[in-house]
Amino acid sequence: MFKRLRREIKVIFERDPAARSVWEIFLCYPGFHAILFHHLAHFLWIHKVPLLPQLISHLSRFLTGIEIHPGAKIGEGFFIDHGMGIVIGETSEIGNDVLLYQGVTLGGTGKEKGKRHPTLGNDVVAGAGAKILGPITIGNNVRIGAGSVVVRSVPDNSTVVGIPAKRVGGEEKVSGAELEHGRLSDPQEKVISELLKRVGDLEERIGRLKEGRLEEL
Repeated sequence: MFKRLRREIKVIFERDPAARSVWEIFLCYPGFHAILFHHLAHFLWIHKVPLLPQLISHLSRFLTGIEIHPGAKIGEGFFIDHGMGIVIGETSEIGNDVLLYQGVTLGGTGKEKGKRHPTLGNDVVAGAGAKILGPITIGNNVRIGAGSVVVRSVPDNSTVVGIPAKRVGGEEKVSGAELEHGRLSDPQEKVISELLKRVGDLEERIGRLKEGRLEEL
């Protein structure tokens, strides 16, 4: 347990340039507090202690603004940055070295029993307000843009943006944990640009037809 806590503190120093000391993290980081609460709640949950895990989770949400169901499985090196509004459902599974920004939801899409929440691989980054819904799988080293809604599984080494989220760029591995929102391309913008180009070509052809310049078509 202490080894895992040291790793989580180390991850905070690596990913948050505002972190100045261990005491500051222990006293002032609600994301870190939520993880501590979850460790206790999850331990009681897997040992089938009634009611108490949910009460601890409820207290954690009240104190931190972060809701993590005690049944969720979370790997090592998990970091919640400015975590207000984060929701992690019961059957969610989170790999190692995952970073979630504020407002991220790992939610379900129905009332069916069994697995109904997402599975996140290792080294996943989800931007502010991203919604990842249903029993889908997010591969290793995936970046999810802020405000995106992900409803389909995403392969390894991908970046997805939009509503619904679509892949952008190639499959090359993204270095580091950062999510450069200013550099993310917009799939809808590309489609609209192609359509406008096509409309311009058609208008030019129509103009040539009207002028009788058939040989230029």
